[in-house]
Amino acid sequence: MRVAKHVVVSIDYTLTAPDGEVLDSSSGGEPLAYLHGTGALVPGLEAALEGKRVGEPFDVVLTPGEGYGERDEGLVQVLERSELPAEIELELGLQLMARGPDGERILTVVGLEGTSVALDANHPLAGIALHFVGAVRELRAPTEEELAHGHVHGAHGHH
Repeated sequence: MRVAKHVVVSIDYTLTAPDGEVLDSSSGGEPLAYLHGTGALVPGLEAALEGKRVGEPFDVVLTPGEGYGERDEGLVQVLERSELPAEIELELGLQLMARGPDGERILTVVGLEGTSVALDANHPLAGIALHFVGAVRELRAPTEEELAHGHVHGAHGHH
């Protein structure tokens, strides 16, 4: 079996930034499992895994466009503190979940000045080249439920 559309793929991986900082890794934990061809991974990584077999390594550097996209400064907005729930203790780097017309989005607090709060709706890794290194650990056919839902379920069919 090879990595192809609608195959459940499990990978071991380490993701680093251009400066070598480790941003994420499955090392010491469970592999990342996803349903291939459903947009579960950034486009460049999914393309790099296409056709691989169990045990095959990958080492790929993705441009921002192949990853989480370019930064869009239009997605940074400044609000008055009073527009946010009073119980939230704001600090730089705090991530908030917001619902909008396009669904849920993570907002990161990037500025606090007086009564103003700057929120960034860009993905935290937008605008960054991403280096993924790892190997394909497991391939399997999806269950009917996983295909219907468009994503992998954990042990015992749970989300």
